[in-house]
Amino acid sequence: MKSLIFLGLILIFLGLTLVILTYLIDYLNKVSLKSLKKLPKFLIYVYEKDELTFITSPILIIIGLVYIVWFLFKLYNK
Repeated sequence: MKSLIFLGLILIFLGLTLVILTYLIDYLNKVSLKSLKKLPKFLIYVYEKDELTFITSPILIIIGLVYIVWFLFKLYNK
């Protein structure tokens, strides 16, 4: 049960961080897609097609997948 609470808190924190980041980027307008594309791919991945822009962090995806696998392993090994 504590694992689910921890996962929920992490997801809430990540969501709030992303919302704050979008407002911060809009407000400052100093970070452009060109500067984000210059960062290493393992830090930030930018995908653009037509009018869709998708930005993600492969490190966060890997951390999330590892946590889910660890949680499922812990859940089914009782």
